[in-house]
Amino acid sequence: MTGVAVLGATGTIGVNTLDVVRRHAEQYHIIALTAHSQYERLAVQCEEFNPDYAVMVDEAAADKLQLIFTQKGISTKVLHGAEALEKVVRLDDVDVVMAAIVGAAGLQSSLAAAQAGKKILLANKESLVMSGKLFMDQVRDHGAVLLPIDSEHNAIFQCMPSNYNQGLDEIGVHKILLTGSGGPFRELPMADFSNVTPEQAIAHPNWSMGKKISVDSATMMNKGLELIEACWLFATDLNKIEIVLHPQSIVHSMVEYIDGSIIAQLGQPDMRTPIAHALAWPDRIESGVSMLDLVSMPDLEFVEPDMERYPCLRLAKEAMQLGGTATTILNAANEIAVQAFLDKKLNFIDIAKTVEYVLEQIASRTADSIETVVDEDKRARMVANEFIETTTMKTGAMH
Repeated sequence: MTGVAVLGATGTIGVNTLDVVRRHAEQYHIIALTAHSQYERLAVQCEEFNPDYAVMVDEAAADKLQLIFTQKGISTKVLHGAEALEKVVRLDDVDVVMAAIVGAAGLQSSLAAAQAGKKILLANKESLVMSGKLFMDQVRDHGAVLLPIDSEHNAIFQCMPSNYNQGLDEIGVHKILLTGSGGPFRELPMADFSNVTPEQAIAHPNWSMGKKISVDSATMMNKGLELIEACWLFATDLNKIEIVLHPQSIVHSMVEYIDGSIIAQLGQPDMRTPIAHALAWPDRIESGVSMLDLVSMPDLEFVEPDMERYPCLRLAKEAMQLGGTATTILNAANEIAVQAFLDKKLNFIDIAKTVEYVLEQIASRTADSIETVVDEDKRARMVANEFIETTTMKTGAMH
């Protein structure tokens, strides 16, 4: 059986991963499940899947989880702290690591999985946004297998020949067409952006996602982060990637070849498809996702994104062009700004303003070590918090 560790088991990707595993219990065994603080949800998962280890990043939550296990006679061993995440991914019994911790918090454990030579199902795009070259070097040097879980990158992976890391020019690829829905405000008058509420921003029209990634989809920062991720995953640069808005979220991405062919991957907007694909790769397994009915499918639209409407997309491109720690700074500032918006301390339009300010204040450095990346991440968060505090004092909390 294949041993699986799910990092971020209580989040959307983690829950969907366990649903796929549930359908193939004879093939996969859960070795470890981890969460930050949702101990009650993790307890239910552990009761069903009986992993060897359960990790809570939060110590108080770990104590509560242990109490539940003791009361119910669950034998799973409870660990706590960020170091425990790295410990479980390095276990000999773990063959596959689902890296689904949201944000910068997932970097160290994803990196540990690469250093342990595991098959990594990467849903934590921030690992590559923050430390692209460092991360990819670790994957190569330790013989790890890296499979993308983001629906777009998984689609590109499926449309590429296996030797894509030789360089796209060498394999006849003209460009990558990276699709995005445009989020819930694609047609909202821009004059109304200042009145957007968190409740509106997290109501994505097509996908069921966590709050942070839903806000990123609304600002299109998510597509900007995916653009950066695609550059690292497919060993290419920005001029080989075109972003195309596709409101229906049926075509998940495409690869255009120099002979005029375009190969696309289509499917329902359901994360279990890329999860099942990567989990079983190079084989295929059933995912639980309903099949597309091509006859009754809606008309498919493809339009160019408006950079004035989506300033976060422009900022992501600029950060990637700058290189070094600029993408680390971009990601950190965005995480702080999005949380402030969700906490109603910042207006929707001020998310991009915060990110732009922080990028202007901190010069990019060479990302020559993980310590440098972590230091710049902390510095960017501090500057972002200071800017938000000043902005809130001037304008008041979000109405």
